[in-house]
Order: sequence, then structure tokens, then C-alpha cells
Amino acid sequence: MQAQRPVGEIRLAVKDPSGAAMEVSGKLENTSNGAYLSFRTDSGGGYTLKNVPYGRYRLLLSRSGFASRSLSIDVQSQTPISQSVTMALGAAADKVDVVAATPLAGVDLVTTQVPSSVQTATSRDIETSGAVSLADFLNRRTDGVFVNEIQGNPFQPDVNYRGYTASPLLGTPQGISLYMDGVRLNQPFGDVVSWDLIPRIAISEVSLLPGSNPIFGLNTLGGALSIETKDGRRDSGATLEVSGGSFGRKTASLEYGGSNSRGWSWFGASSLYFEDGWRQASPSDVRQFFGKLGWQGAKTTFGLTISYANNSLTGNGLQEQRSLARDYASVYTIPDQTANRAPFLSLNARRTIRPALSVAGNLYYRYIRTATLNGDINEDSLDQSVYQPSAADQAALRAAGYSGFPTSGANAANTPFPFWRCIAQVLERDEPGEKCNGLLNRTRSQQQNYGVSGQLTWMGSIRGNRNQFTVGAAYDGSLVNFVQSSQLGYLNPDRTVTGLNAFADGVTGGNVDGAPLDTRVDLHGQIETGSVYATDTLSGRNWNLTASGRFNRTAIDNRDRIRPESGSGSLTATNTFERFNPAMGFTFDPARGLNAYAGYSEGSRAPTSIELGCADPAQPCKLPNALAGDPPLKQVVTRTLEAGLRGDYENVASWRAGWFRSENHNDILFVSSTRTGFGYFKNFGQTRRQGAEVNVKGRIRRLSLGGGYTFLLATYQSAETVDGSSNSSLTGTPGLDGVIQIRPGDRIPLVPRHTLKTFAAVQATKNLAVDLDFVAVSTSYARGNENNLSQPDGKYYLGPGTSPGYGVVNLGARYQVRPRVQLFVQVNNLLDHRYYTGAQLGPTGFTDQGTFIARPLPAVNGEYPVVHATFYSPGSPIGAWGGVRLKF
Repeated sequence: MQAQRPVGEIRLAVKDPSGAAMEVSGKLENTSNGAYLSFRTDSGGGYTLKNVPYGRYRLLLSRSGFASRSLSIDVQSQTPISQSVTMALGAAADKVDVVAATPLAGVDLVTTQVPSSVQTATSRDIETSGAVSLADFLNRRTDGVFVNEIQGNPFQPDVNYRGYTASPLLGTPQGISLYMDGVRLNQPFGDVVSWDLIPRIAISEVSLLPGSNPIFGLNTLGGALSIETKDGRRDSGATLEVSGGSFGRKTASLEYGGSNSRGWSWFGASSLYFEDGWRQASPSDVRQFFGKLGWQGAKTTFGLTISYANNSLTGNGLQEQRSLARDYASVYTIPDQTANRAPFLSLNARRTIRPALSVAGNLYYRYIRTATLNGDINEDSLDQSVYQPSAADQAALRAAGYSGFPTSGANAANTPFPFWRCIAQVLERDEPGEKCNGLLNRTRSQQQNYGVSGQLTWMGSIRGNRNQFTVGAAYDGSLVNFVQSSQLGYLNPDRTVTGLNAFADGVTGGNVDGAPLDTRVDLHGQIETGSVYATDTLSGRNWNLTASGRFNRTAIDNRDRIRPESGSGSLTATNTFERFNPAMGFTFDPARGLNAYAGYSEGSRAPTSIELGCADPAQPCKLPNALAGDPPLKQVVTRTLEAGLRGDYENVASWRAGWFRSENHNDILFVSSTRTGFGYFKNFGQTRRQGAEVNVKGRIRRLSLGGGYTFLLATYQSAETVDGSSNSSLTGTPGLDGVIQIRPGDRIPLVPRHTLKTFAAVQATKNLAVDLDFVAVSTSYARGNENNLSQPDGKYYLGPGTSPGYGVVNLGARYQVRPRVQLFVQVNNLLDHRYYTGAQLGPTGFTDQGTFIARPLPAVNGEYPVVHATFYSPGSPIGAWGGVRLKF
């Protein structure tokens, strides 16, 4: 860094836990333009940084065997700033005192300036946790976070924070926004988050900011997750890691970073993950690459980032309770495959115009191609006669050259997996949509995301108080092509589906309930969002006041390629959503080491293309298999209040305790329809998430301990009538169609009241570190039990309407063979506890013995009831992995 006027001075004194001086490596980063200065303290632990231009800086200190430190330092006068730092032993988590206040870099606040309970983590935290993905790490170590493994794949969880979700599953109401280096990662079609596309190996820091922070734009209802990636200046050298173990898992990763005296820096990382999976037919392949090229001048920095992922994931999802009791690794139907390919490019730049004024901006382009293949039971066949071919069926089979089909007497007892009547109905094009018990559902989507954003930041003073003001604007555009189809077929004993020449295309699939079976979708969508935002933080001697706001305008233009003319049954429609969301917060230091905070914020999200395409109760959809033209939905608005206290006693102990309350207005929920397996999106008056959090961390010599507890009450606040066909408390005939009444105060499904996370890390010897973590989650209601009243009756309804609580223990250890050679081992679910992370009520097509059955119960007024059961998402059993990590 070149000296400028006016300038200041920073004097450092670094010591180890015993109080002895120590040498460490250090980097001083100008947060305005990203420029770095590297240094090393002397043997007495001291170093003086002279001629430091006025501004805000991030100081990073590190040494092998010790946890790195990240501090914020504000240089605003020529008076030397003295900073004493105590380094913690390596078993402790890294300490980050700085958090990004906007998606773009360059606006950092000390955590005590943020009017919410922000949580941060570093690459070291993620590495030592043994987590395979960012989602896995959040579940293990972040307060208020829990997962529902609805997809049944470690890279496809629903990540929930304070009752809001970031999910890869279309149709899931999304409420958390994700950013990586200032680029929004929520995909435009459904706002979904593909966790497998986020390169864990490239993450430098991550911050979880709670509440409806409007600065982070649309979809920030319950929180925002901001990711900062590695670069060659901060992360120089090379690391090679290889591991393997349970479930046929094999992993390898390589990263390399560096820089030169001409200002250039470079970083590249690649990782491979191959696994057979612990459940039947559940392999996954994950291939990720990340690269960054940067340049740093006296006032300007820029970085060009490229990443690519080519992944094949199998997540065989929920399984019925009786099957899990027989075989915990069993699956309901197969396959359930998702293939993602996604190249990504972004260009970031920052420049200091003058000491108090800086600009930052980015450009990005991302292409995501996703293809899915799901083998499913055709629920329309469960109340049909599917066993014995009729006389017309037999004639069609003979004419087609088939033989060996039953001519009489076929029933559930002697035909556990029927298929002859399905084949005949396909030949006749009569009712294969009712007589075929299997479906092969396919989707294919192509998304092009592009955008530009920029912001201007001024750091100065108002009447002697420090002030940081930022104003910015952003444009995000997306082109989406989405195609889905359903092929009819029959189930096999191994739970696969054999497809036939019949599709839900209005012709070959015949009729269902007298109407042509047609669930095709061919949708082209264009989504454009423009926004402007501003945030200002005014800081006094022991207080900070922050005010911010963002105006968003989103236009969604859907074009139906099957029914292009707008009107009933067509997806063709244009919708525009606008809103200004404000926020205000205050922090105060009543005493040394004690900080109080309070804040109010508003956030919103516009309905997505998939929600707008499935919002008519007269034309329900079977996600992800069908969309239809619908009335418009209103955008969701969330208002959040938060307050709390936190304390930090330099590298010895820290704590925080807080209360929060978020209310959604015009919430969008997927409501079951009276057609089995179908549903639609609708605005639902009001929902609420409120609760309290407590977290304590401390260190006793070589031992670090910590834990966090969250109480969360997520409830409906409006009365509503919804379909309850799988709910025993329905108003109607058991096993058939019916409705349930949601009352204000009923708990929202899949949201537990209590979560507890604890950890212990010990530096047992100079070379050996061991850590243990425990995650406990309480009971939650199953999806489909929105009125919280469903109970098993042993005939029509099997299994409870809840998902039981659970606790999981994980153990990790690392042994430093040499300074650059480390061996590690990780054991997940150490006690081999069987547990479930979510539940759902639904019709089942299998018997206690695992054979298919239709019309399992006698007719009632000419209609055949269907058996309904509780389906669970099982958690992984005990697994152990080991490997070696080499650093150069």
C-alpha cells in the first residue's frame, strides 16, 4: 500500500494464551478497495504499520497450530492505534469480528455494530467440522438451523433457519437468500437453492444474517447467507486432500493460490466426491471447479471468478414407516435422479476514489441445466381395478401377440405387482392413467441468469460521529425454459418402474375421471428485477444507529408453448411486483465487553413462475408434474423484530441471548387439493415465527466448549380450510376426500420447537486435536398435519402425524504428522442412532409385506378408500471416513 495523506499508524502486540509474545503472519486489508499488505510480527510479538491511509481495515492474523483472528480497525486520526491480540490454540474456532453489511464487498461492520444476532464462520471452521457441504456445516454448527432431508441426499437438504427454508425442491416456499461474492444464488425458477453447486472448498468466510434484511433483496424473509470465497493473496500455497470410507465414499480435492509483486493473484480449487450411498440405489457424483484471477493496485482491485459443477445426485427421499421398520435402508420407489450442470462467471471490481469515498461493482453470468427422472407410484391407480384384465383387455393383448396373461382370478393375493391390465389399457388407449400403477416423471430446465450491480460508499463523520453511507443499484435478469412430462408404466418388485408407450399428453394416456390425462408443461419465462438500496450507519463512542431500505421491482413474463394464448388453462401471463422495504436498528455498549441490540426490518418476495403457474384450486397441479394457468398471487411481506444482548471477553468466553419475531403477510403455501396427490399455491393470510436463542462459548487452556439453544414457535395466524385426505381428523369419509380446518395458533409442519447444538474441542497434544459435536432436535408435525390433530387408527391411517425428536453425536480427530502433513478421521452418528429429519402424510400403495395393493379396503358408497400412512426422511446411520491432508 502506498502512503497517502492523511495517514495513521497501527501498533500490534501479539501473544499466546500463556501471555508470551509470539510471531504470527498478518495481512491488513483495506475494505474499500480490497488492497492487501502482508507482514510478520517480530520475536517480541510486535509490529508497527506506518503511513496507513485513513479508512476501515480488516486485520487477519494466523499461525500454524493456532486459530486465526479477523479484526476490524478504523483509522481516522494520526494518533497511533494500539491493538493487543491473544491467539487461541488451534482447537478453538476461528474468531471473526467483521461481517459484510451488503452483498457486494467493501461495506464491513464490526459484529457489535450489527443490530441482529449475526453468526460467522471461516474455512477452518468448515474444514474441522468434517462437513461434506456448506448445508451440512450449517446444520452442525449454526444456531437456529435444522434440516429436513426430504430428498434423501447429503447435497439436497432443505436447510431451515428460524422456520424459513432454502431448498433445492421446486414448490418449497423459500425464505432465505444466498449470495456468493455479491451474486445471488437463489435460482429464478422457484427461488430454489442447489447446495451441490456451492464449492465448499472455495469458501473463505460465511455470514448468516437473521431477519428480513432488505439490503439483501428479494426472498430475504428469515435471513441472508453471505459467502466470501478464497483468493490467492489470503490463501497462498497448495493443499491436497484425499479421503474415503463408509458407503463407498471417495473424495479428493486440490487447491492452489499465489500472488506476485506485480499485483496479480490467482487461486484454483477442484473437488471430487463419489459415493454409493447408504440407502438402496442411491449413488451420487459431485464434481466442482473454482478459479479466481485477481489484480491489486494502489487504489483499485478486480477479480475474475469462474466455477463449474457437473453433478449427478440420487435422493430416494421419503419412505413409508412400515418399510423402514423392516429395512432402514429401503426406498419407496426408484429412481430419483437429479443432474446439474452449471458454469458461472463473475467480475468484481473496487476502487478508492479518495480516502473517504469508494465504489464497488460486479457483473455475472450463470447457466444452469437441470434434468430429473423420478419413478413414482401412480396414486390415481390406488382405488382402481388393476389386477384382472377384462375381456376387451385380453383381446387387445392377444392381438398384440402377448401371452401368459391371466384370464381370470387375478387379485392382490396372487398378483403382488400387477402389470397386464396396464399393458392392455395402453394398447387400447382407454384408461391407462388409472390402471397403470407406475409413473416416470421427467423434468428439464435451462436457466440463464445475468446481472450487474454497483454501490458507492462514503466513510466520514457527522458532528464528530463516524458515519458510513452506502447507496447502490442492481439489475438481475433471467431466461427460463422448463419442460416436464409423465410416462405411464408399472411397478416392479425392486420398486423400479417399467415405462410403456403412454404419456400424460392428452392422447396416449387415455382418461382419468372422464377427462383426458394431460400434465405436460413447456414454459418459457423471462424474469427481470431492478432495485435500488441505501444503508447508513452512524457510530458514536458506544452506540451505533443503522437505517436502510431497498426498492424492488420484479416483472415476470411467462409464455406457454403448449397453450400460447392467454386465458383459462394457459400459463401465458405477465405479472409485476413492486415494494419498498425499510429497516432500522440500534446497538449500544453499556459496559466493556457488553453489547445490546434491537432492530426492525421488512422483506418481501415475489411469487415465482412455478407458483404463478399453480395457483388455481379448479386446476390443481401435481408437483413437479403439472402447471396450469391461474389467478395472480400477491407477494409475501415479512416484518421482523429482534433484540438481545451479547458479551465477549477477549479469547476467553463469549455469549449472546436474543428474542425474535417475524410475521409473514400473504404467505404463499402449497395446499393439497381434493384430487389425490394434487395441490395448488395460494396466499395464506398470516403466519408467525417467534422465539429466543442463547449461545455460550468458552476456552479453558486446551479445551474449547460451546453450545447454543433455540426455542422456535412457528404458527398459522389465520383460519383456513384445506384438503386433508391423509389426515385422520378430516371432515369427510375416512380414506377418501375431505378437508381439515387450520386454526390460528396451529403449528406449521416440519418446524421443531427446540434445537440444541453443543461442541467440545481439545488440543490433546501438540499434534493431536479432537472435537465432538452434538445436535438435538425436538418433535415436529408432519406435512399434511397442518391442524396438528392427525392420529393413527390402524385401518385408514397408519403412523403418527409427527416426526419424533432426535440427537446425533459426531466425532472428529486430526493428527499433525509433520508441519505440512495431517491425518484426519471423521465419525458421523457415533452412537448409530436411527432418526428422521422430517415426515409427511400421504397415501400408500404397499402392504405390510412390501407388495403393491390397490383397493385395499371395501367400498363405501361405491368409492374405494385408500390407506394413508406417515412417510419419513431417514437420517444416515453411523459412518466413518479417514484421509490425509498435505499442505505445500
